[in-house]
Amino acid sequence: MDLQELIQSITPQIYKNIKTSVELGKWPNGLKLTKEQLEQSMQILIAYDSANKPHEERVGYVPKKKQKDACDQVVNTKKESIQKNIEKTIKWKN
Repeated sequence: MDLQELIQSITPQIYKNIKTSVELGKWPNGLKLTKEQLEQSMQILIAYDSANKPHEERVGYVPKKKQKDACDQVVNTKKESIQKNIEKTIKWKN
């Protein structure tokens, strides 16, 4: 059986079981995945996703940022611009 035949024979339930096993590091019966089983299972998940899911739903997909946030801004060396981007703590008055 080649990789394509293997991918075509995987049902959604089998995919879910493999994915859960990789996430937990053990099979549904409680046995720990070996390093080789973990690597092969991840390869199967990636190949299955590539063949059956849109790009945005695949394992490991990281969406592009739509807007810049405060962490993306370049901080100048001037003290004023550094203080402008830092949250200030509340000071209680007696």
